[in-house]
Amino acid sequence: MLDKPRVLAVQNWANGGPGRFGEWLADAGLAVEVVTAFDGSPLPARLSHDALLVLGGGYLPDDDEKAPWLPATRALIAEALAGSVPLFGICLGGQMLASVAGGKVLGDAGAPEHGSTPIMIRAEAAGDPLFHDLPDVVPAIEHHVDAITDLPGGAVWLAETERCPYQAFRVGQQAWGVQFHPEIIPEWIRRWDADRLREQGFDPGELYAAALADEPLSAPAWREVALRFAALVRDRRAGH
Repeated sequence: MLDKPRVLAVQNWANGGPGRFGEWLADAGLAVEVVTAFDGSPLPARLSHDALLVLGGGYLPDDDEKAPWLPATRALIAEALAGSVPLFGICLGGQMLASVAGGKVLGDAGAPEHGSTPIMIRAEAAGDPLFHDLPDVVPAIEHHVDAITDLPGGAVWLAETERCPYQAFRVGQQAWGVQFHPEIIPEWIRRWDADRLREQGFDPGELYAAALADEPLSAPAWREVALRFAALVRDRRAGH
């Protein structure tokens, strides 16, 4: 319906769609409009949507030669920040938010994380619109070797893991970035490069089994985060 709040979802990787996060937003009354930027589909020059969702991909935030749409994506992120448009960045999307807002991201930073991983919710999350009252530890699927090494000034640090400290953060009052993948279901792990996983010390079968076992804990928590984000978008659209 035309009167639904609209979310622009930027897809940076062929296998990196909005997944269940997009489904949860749609269930909450938002219209999720995906632009497959990775295949050359053009991004809008200006952000006219009610919210911005920037998804993951195998790039650094400034890999402009490999991914020539990244400058346009960074411009949309900057516009969302300047206009207090609700924004949610996942993996690369979270790294891009950190970079645009003044933080630092490095390639091959620290130990890689793959598969279901305990995300430790920090005390600072107690007052956060999306992360408040979550369990102290929530599993989420990880799939990265690059990482945020410095948060932007003034950002609120919301969650961490043993291998990668900056797992979730907020910039201002309307923009969130996460390093993990709340949108991924365990079956997606079967699409990953099994040989590369083994080279990094991970067993693909074990990763899949662990993610399946953690689903009853992870899915409800990240669905709640998605629904809270959707409510924020609806409230802003309504002028509350």
